[in-house]
Amino acid sequence: MAQYRKAKGRDIDGILVLDKPIGMSSNACLQQVKRLFEAEKAGHTGSLDPLATGVLPICFGEATKISQFLLDSDKRYRTTIKLGVRTDTADAEGRVIDERSAAHVTAAAVQEVILAFTGDIEQTPPMYSALKHQGQPLYKLARAGKEVVRDARPVTIHALTLLGFDAAAATADLEIFCSKGTYVRTLAEDIGEVLGCGAHVQTLRRLQAGAFGEAQCVTMATLAQLKEAGGLAALDPWLQATDCAVQDLPEVRLPEETAAYLKQGQAVLVRHLPASGLVRLYDREEFIGIGTILEDGRVAPKRLFAT
Repeated sequence: MAQYRKAKGRDIDGILVLDKPIGMSSNACLQQVKRLFEAEKAGHTGSLDPLATGVLPICFGEATKISQFLLDSDKRYRTTIKLGVRTDTADAEGRVIDERSAAHVTAAAVQEVILAFTGDIEQTPPMYSALKHQGQPLYKLARAGKEVVRDARPVTIHALTLLGFDAAAATADLEIFCSKGTYVRTLAEDIGEVLGCGAHVQTLRRLQAGAFGEAQCVTMATLAQLKEAGGLAALDPWLQATDCAVQDLPEVRLPEETAAYLKQGQAVLVRHLPASGLVRLYDREEFIGIGTILEDGRVAPKRLFAT
């Protein structure tokens, strides 16, 4: 049960799946949601550009310990890319740096090109990104007119689908299912270059982040209305249980005595364990954290939560 701490805020645990509004940074969204919930501790699970909308999981309390699993999860996006125009940020918020005709581009040509970007590819991160160079975020260097060499990084595009093509508007609508670390802006730019006209992201919406999708989303406006009408009690039902974020991991339920040893940091032997990998750990019915299977067949604690 949530407990109120006057000085620091409420001690609450769980994950809110925010439908991020356009024009706000992920950190601004985090701070606003944290204030709405009057929470002591909260963190988001990877930035979305201000231009982007959609699924932004925000972790409260003990759930912040699981944020890395969401950062490392696959993502799904829907984007409209504008052909024939490049910008310095690779999206619609940037300054136009190049314009070329896209009159020669057809839906068939886009379809052929995106096939080449499906699977394991390498991307060079954009200068306008939160990656750091010698302690400085790249976007700060970019705003100062500086550019540094960035190494290409491997990412995986599991699926890239052409949803629509408008020759008159010179736009293509795409759905992207990809691994962590994928930059949709870079993907749009690279597709535009292969098409011979350049491109940038016009709109971007995240449809899924790991286990969470649009179906679990709530808007900032709805949260504000709910709180005004029903107080904090109207907000808390929107919190997803922490273990929802790792439902793809095998479940291991421990007897009370065995769980006590594991909570003290000891590896334990339990029947019917998987052969290897990470698992969800439960003290009978209560989720207590993430474990890892050792070579000798025991399970050891990897990330435990306060209970």
